[in-house]
Amino acid sequence: MTPTEITATRKLADGRQMPVMGFGTYLLNDQPTMNTAIQTAWDAGYRMLDTAMLYRNEDILGPAIQQLGLPREGLFLTSKVAEIVQGYDQTMKAVEGSLKRLQTDYLDLLLIHWPVREHFFDTWRALEQLKADGQVKSIGVSNYTIAHLELLATKAKEMPVVNQVEYHPYLNQQALADYDQEHDIVTEAWSPLGRRVVLDDPMLAKMAAHHNKSVAQVILRWELQHQLVTIPKSTHPERIQENANIFDFSLDIDEMTMIDLLNKNERTGNEPEIVYETGKQY
Repeated sequence: MTPTEITATRKLADGRQMPVMGFGTYLLNDQPTMNTAIQTAWDAGYRMLDTAMLYRNEDILGPAIQQLGLPREGLFLTSKVAEIVQGYDQTMKAVEGSLKRLQTDYLDLLLIHWPVREHFFDTWRALEQLKADGQVKSIGVSNYTIAHLELLATKAKEMPVVNQVEYHPYLNQQALADYDQEHDIVTEAWSPLGRRVVLDDPMLAKMAAHHNKSVAQVILRWELQHQLVTIPKSTHPERIQENANIFDFSLDIDEMTMIDLLNKNERTGNEPEIVYETGKQY
């Protein structure tokens, strides 16, 4: 993959375009910080914002977006259905609340945040209906394994166009990413920097020095070259800008392989199967 621009997009299976890089808003929980982060992200070129009901910040993200004063179609906005409101009726009602908090008529992408056995098919049916109603443009899932996707395929009228999962050098989930690609599902990386545990890796530090880049920039570049969409987050304006500055260099095949070999199957977040069985995070 050659260097491109932050405004580049990936075509989804439903025909819509999704930016290759977005800005994550997890842990942005006060209005001034959110306002500054969103303005900085927009100025740096980000055109996709990612939130979730679980983050409990949709009510401050909405005003932060409004302050930009831009046409709604200029922004790609994602939210996610929390475990506690899954099920057909509850999901329909919960998304209505999200739209009000975000001060928008529609979401560009709605994801099921975690698979939950009890409401597995009913929640997806609600997403299909929300898309048919025009309240959501594209629908997908988050933290689904291959087994979850294969189970969903037994009853779904349409399959997810995105699977947002934990993905970083210590957890590259290559088999899942390959499965997604084979089934025309875009893999999107949350915790793309491994909640910073990967940033001290000595091999990555040497590679970053070679390119005159930060370790974070090298990791994000690696993810883009694997054809993923990535959504780094930060509360620091300088890091928000730095993370966006990854389109003026490329990693060669050997460098890509070296990063691939760092995989430890090491999660920093929850185990999807446990959430699936219990209906809650731990």
